[in-house]
Amino acid sequence: MLHIVLVEPEIPQNCGNIARTCAATGSELHLIRPLGFDISDRAVKRAGLDYWHLVPVFDYENLDAFFEAHPEAADDLWLTTTKAPRSYEEARFSPDCWLFFGKETAGLPEGLRERFRTRCIRLPMISEARSLNLSNTAAVCVYEALRQNGFPGLKGTGEMAGA
Repeated sequence: MLHIVLVEPEIPQNCGNIARTCAATGSELHLIRPLGFDISDRAVKRAGLDYWHLVPVFDYENLDAFFEAHPEAADDLWLTTTKAPRSYEEARFSPDCWLFFGKETAGLPEGLRERFRTRCIRLPMISEARSLNLSNTAAVCVYEALRQNGFPGLKGTGEMAGA
């Protein structure tokens, strides 16, 4: 199972889109505070996130608390950042890897990026573009990790396959 880690996400719609990607792929969602929005049951229902119950969501006060709870993540993680020295296509994702995404306005903290410098990846884009939307980046990376591992547990065909 993939683990999607959002570090200090700020925009609720991005988190909602990423949660939907997690729901569709059987991935876990890990949220590192502070969050720019409310994730209480009431707020989630009001936002119409009817698939939220399909997503295992875990919440941590900060990165230290996250790594204390999941020391194994340090051995199998990938950090997405526009500052990365290499493309995501060079990464070899394991079926249980941890994919980190930073907050929309600042990305991942520099200390985290430096600690895991060799595990930093980026999506290629033209030099004039600052970045892609967070939820789009997450979807690309999640599906690439799943593709590399044969889409474990996912249905690969739709109802038209039997016609």
